[in-house]
Amino acid sequence: MKFFKQLIIAFLSTAFFTIQAQVHDVSWRNIIIKQEGSWFATQEAKAIAENVLLYQRNIGGWPKNIQMQKPLTAQEKLQLEKLKASTEDVTTDNGATTQEMLFLSKMYQATSDEKYKEAFLLGLNYILEAQYNSGGWPQFYPLKKGYYTHITYNDDSMVNILNLLKDLKDNTGKYAVKPSNETIKKIEISFSKGIDCILKTQYKQNGVLTVWCAQHDEVTLEPAKARAYELPSLSGSESAGIVLLLMDIENPSEAIKTAIKSAVIWFEKVKLTGIKQVWELDEQTKKRNKIIVKDENANPLWARFMELENNKPFFSDRDGIKKYALNEIGYERRNGYGWYTENPSKVLERYPIWKAKYDVTVKEKKSPKEEYNMVVAKDGSGDFATIQEAIYAAKAFPYQRVIINIKNGVYNEKVHVYSWNTHVTFIGESKENTIITFDDYFSKLDLGRNSTFHTSTLLVEGDDFIAKNITIKNTSGPVGQAVALSVNANRCYFENCALYGNQDTLYTAGEGFKQYFKNCYIEGTVDFIFGEATVLFDGCVINSKSNAYVTAASTPKGQEFGYVFKNCNLTANENVTDVYLGRPWRTYAKTVYINCNLGKHIKPEGWNNWSNKEAEKLSFYAEYNCTGEGYKPESRVAWSHQLTKRDAKKYTLENILKSNTNWYQNL
Repeated sequence: MKFFKQLIIAFLSTAFFTIQAQVHDVSWRNIIIKQEGSWFATQEAKAIAENVLLYQRNIGGWPKNIQMQKPLTAQEKLQLEKLKASTEDVTTDNGATTQEMLFLSKMYQATSDEKYKEAFLLGLNYILEAQYNSGGWPQFYPLKKGYYTHITYNDDSMVNILNLLKDLKDNTGKYAVKPSNETIKKIEISFSKGIDCILKTQYKQNGVLTVWCAQHDEVTLEPAKARAYELPSLSGSESAGIVLLLMDIENPSEAIKTAIKSAVIWFEKVKLTGIKQVWELDEQTKKRNKIIVKDENANPLWARFMELENNKPFFSDRDGIKKYALNEIGYERRNGYGWYTENPSKVLERYPIWKAKYDVTVKEKKSPKEEYNMVVAKDGSGDFATIQEAIYAAKAFPYQRVIINIKNGVYNEKVHVYSWNTHVTFIGESKENTIITFDDYFSKLDLGRNSTFHTSTLLVEGDDFIAKNITIKNTSGPVGQAVALSVNANRCYFENCALYGNQDTLYTAGEGFKQYFKNCYIEGTVDFIFGEATVLFDGCVINSKSNAYVTAASTPKGQEFGYVFKNCNLTANENVTDVYLGRPWRTYAKTVYINCNLGKHIKPEGWNNWSNKEAEKLSFYAEYNCTGEGYKPESRVAWSHQLTKRDAKKYTLENILKSNTNWYQNL
């Protein structure tokens, strides 16, 4: 135990002044959630996996706050072998056990090595055994004396467990390990008990359901105290994770619906506006200090702890005395703990979509005045308040075009135009003020190697779709793959639209599909226009936000056209100086720029082979009659092309977009 305690002390000494001391160091977590699937088959991953197996106790779980990727000496490995039989400090707190199980699942998927599957199933058995009859889980199992025995929502401990069980029982594909049918039945029972516990612990304030405490007594289910500064209270942070879990349950019971709606009402009621927390540098001590300042434009905040009786935010030092202003507690706790959160904003963003799907009373009231001409308005003056509601109401495979007029407003929702919603048109009131936005990204969804394709803010799968005067955003920031618009449909047209994102802003899918973007604005960082469809970009502004690649075409073999940019203006943010016109996502990629103005940020060589020499022979990258400081045909890579006037003549709208209909002539 001396060795293990030394590991914990070493970790705590480095993590003491992190923004939120109870949160697991992000480096180990990032390895699990951000690495590509192929990495898990590497020797580096296998070396880390050996550490993970060493740290796992015979009971099935892991201690917390261990940086599994750090190399171990022979002596350290020997000490860990001796600790195998110990049950001390085995926990699900700070993501422990659930995150190691996810890592092992990815290792098993990449290598098919049975030892990873066996370790995963041992962890699963640990989780099932640790559950109370009431449905909750303690922070440590076997039970550790003190507040650790309480049912623990703190730091999403119980939510992490239930999300794991849900993915396994629903076979979502997140986990490569498939438990036996007998185990699946146990998981289903365990999950149901867990949800029942959540419903029973939702706190009633003067007879009205609100949200949850970070801890609840394992016997009475009442709000409970943890550490001295973690007093019984309503939680703005942990409650958000609970509601998001409940929203993911298909065909929810009336009790679950009531729990969600009650929590949303409470979140709206207690949100704090006009303030934000910032860090200032104390000139005397040279230390950072967290303060609260006024800012009318700040995003809403929620307090971590609020009074059970009246929702009043409070703070506490290690003496356990309540204070009602952050600056009233000492420096260490003020700066070493997360007292505010924005997490409930994710609930409020998703709620309209969930409500449209599951609130039957709302659906019964909502029907458009005209079946083929609907109005969406956030203020309730239209047929629907959300875009998705209008899509749900649209006829399948209609005989005439369905027009959805969208009034100005910021629509925080994931929008899905289904394959049966053909001939749908979105017409925004104005491009500048009609905005669809969401913030999904690869590691947030964490659905496996293809998570990118689930991140889109707007997903179009219905053929003959049209959008005009609309802005579509993925606001997740520079966090990896995050799609704003995904078009997996044929004969689609976008005019005067703006697409904002970072990596992978626009995905144009569908072998043989034809898509047309006219007078649009598209911005991003890495490969922000990618896919296999034939796409004409006409008169568009293509803005690079970082030194990277504009396009990553995956044109199928034998397809005549890939990406064609005509009369476009390629611009860049300040300090962006090295951008490639494209690189081949697949070997037969085709991308052509005609009559375009290329800014000085375009690299002289123009194109990149993505470390694929074969692509130099089989891809087709070309330019014709372009202008601007970035147009340097004499410096381009030898395997690219400069079209002749005769070559360029075939790149007409009719040739590029032709299909079995003359769809492009009536736009």
